[in-house]
Amino acid sequence: MAEKATKLEAYVWQGKDKKGNKTKGEIAGTNIALVKAQLRKQGILADKVKKKPKPLFGSSKKITPFDIAMLTRQLATMMKAGVPLVQSFDIVAEGLENKGLQELVINIRNDIASGTNFAGALRRHPRYFDDLYCNLVDSGEQAGALEQMLDRIATYLEKTELLKKKVKKAMTYPAAIIVVAVIVTAILLVKVVPQFESLFQGFGADLPVFTQFIIRISEWLQEWWFIVLLGIVGVIFLFKESKRRSPKFSDFVDKYVLKLPIIGEILDKSAVAKFGRVLSTTFAAGVPLVDALDSVAGATGNAVYRDAIQNIKNDVSSGTQLQTSMRQQGIFPVMAVQLTAIGEESGNLDDMLTKVAEHYEGVVDDMVDNLTALMEPMIMAVLGVLVGGLIIGMYLPIFQMGQVI
Repeated sequence: MAEKATKLEAYVWQGKDKKGNKTKGEIAGTNIALVKAQLRKQGILADKVKKKPKPLFGSSKKITPFDIAMLTRQLATMMKAGVPLVQSFDIVAEGLENKGLQELVINIRNDIASGTNFAGALRRHPRYFDDLYCNLVDSGEQAGALEQMLDRIATYLEKTELLKKKVKKAMTYPAAIIVVAVIVTAILLVKVVPQFESLFQGFGADLPVFTQFIIRISEWLQEWWFIVLLGIVGVIFLFKESKRRSPKFSDFVDKYVLKLPIIGEILDKSAVAKFGRVLSTTFAAGVPLVDALDSVAGATGNAVYRDAIQNIKNDVSSGTQLQTSMRQQGIFPVMAVQLTAIGEESGNLDDMLTKVAEHYEGVVDDMVDNLTALMEPMIMAVLGVLVGGLIIGMYLPIFQMGQVI
């Protein structure tokens, strides 16, 4: 019974405020009596209080990595202020608008209140808390420095997610140009060109070669547009499934995507930034370097760096210095290797790795901004060539007829 008494749940209420106005809302609490008492402290006289019914189709909003970063930051702030862990969860849960995240926080809080340690409670939710997160929390609990560890984890998550967002922006922008260009061209070919074609039939003269070429493409697309659409969707689906199911294909894509102009360099520098950020966080948490490299290998997001880091791990296990092994791999930038060497020689490896992360996060930021500035005129150029080419092709017969007249 004692365990049930400490269980935090969501309640909905209706009542009147100090001015007698009707009001309603939601609140987290352990039972109806305590919820009413809590509302009275806020100057609200509750008429109805009941447990919030669970939605039939799950939470309305999904939990994002940014939500987890925000939650970690809030817990770190609470614990630094001296608030006990369970009470920190109570305070955080009450202020959350995302009901899915609120339910997750309440479940973790209840597990901790029933005697499970923090890391153990997090491991029951692997969808939101990966092994790296749980291992770092476990290290913080064992060292008696959980608030400092949560602060480090929050910083790591915030920086990592911000970097992912920038890389995603860099990847999305060119794709958006291609999609817009294809859609505009398809609309012109299917809807506009046929109007000109019916006009040209009354000319009684041979059409220019370029105009005939456009008309043939238009006729073909009008007849087979559905097959073309299915083909595009099918290629995208097959690519995603092959990358997910076939490790060899995924590694092949990761290898050659780094060779793409501009985009490849952004992905390359972001992998180096992730390497520095994750390794500095784990190493500063007291995780042995060899074990830390295991966590780093899967966090860089690219198979080339994953394999290189596994090689580094094997070298370090046999006594080779980290900076020496990094240099031997041939993929790490000179500055990253040099900063690592300084860190090893001075005994401040975690600080130097943090500088590596910060430097290359800045490099990625600048490259994404430059790419965005470069893409704006490219959009105009691509759309101008496609749309202008189609318009010129359609007006060529009219120009020629005007010259004859």
